[in-house]
Amino acid sequence: MNYRHSYHAGNFADVMKHAVLVRIVRAMQRKERGFLYVDTHAGRGRYDLASAARGDTLERKPEWPEGIGRLWNRSRLPEVLADYIALVKTYDQKQGNLEAAPRFYPGSPRLVRMLARAQDRLSLFEKQQDEAGALRAEFARSSQVGIQSADGYAGLRGQLPPPEKRALVLIDPPFEAKDEFAQVVKAVGDALKRAPAATIAVWYPLTERARVDGFFAELAGLALPPTFAFELTVVGPAHPMKMKGCGLVVINPPYQIDQELTPTCTWMAEMLAQDQGGRAELRWLVKEA
Repeated sequence: MNYRHSYHAGNFADVMKHAVLVRIVRAMQRKERGFLYVDTHAGRGRYDLASAARGDTLERKPEWPEGIGRLWNRSRLPEVLADYIALVKTYDQKQGNLEAAPRFYPGSPRLVRMLARAQDRLSLFEKQQDEAGALRAEFARSSQVGIQSADGYAGLRGQLPPPEKRALVLIDPPFEAKDEFAQVVKAVGDALKRAPAATIAVWYPLTERARVDGFFAELAGLALPPTFAFELTVVGPAHPMKMKGCGLVVINPPYQIDQELTPTCTWMAEMLAQDQGGRAELRWLVKEA
């Protein structure tokens, strides 16, 4: 694989994914007992937005201005987004950015580490060697973080069930492989067999509706516990943009978190839309009893 998330860091997909992830972590921390956070495709943990326009050989148009850039200086944000933006700003400033625009963007592992309590633990997997090296450098001083340069799908099996008896798993692959959805379904099935109560969040791109609906159908074959999908599109179905939006399937979501996320849908769709047809919605695939 040659995917590098640094080119996409801070885009609309990151805003949606990370805002929801932060809210899930907050909800899990309502209970005193700690939990294990597993990230199967962790990336490097930290991204320099100033270099986002530099590809391997050609200049690229940075994506963050249409994502976090649209929220950076907004006031009166909904609570879900305000919490997420405050964390990113704190990290950006601690990394030394004194400019008005964002510069240093925290990936999922860093955001979770910022929120982690003493009783919470992180286990991060990154298959690409250079990305894994950057990840180790990012967390070199953190004893709560374990890092493995390995296939996250295979590594997940050895993490569950955790000693904490509570787990949050993020599966956020690059979707370069043709059978990525199938790999995700297998990983989810294996994880639920080992830890039926684990909260599992799966990010996916919205490129073709048929592929996503097929993915949902395969997940349904696992006899899922309560599960919802939070989806965001920034353009309509006829727009030439390849990735028109993204979604996050959340299995075993924390109690009533849907009530916290739903009010954010309309606001997020309006602020991040890049053309007609932008929308956001939360819908249950398997309703809570």
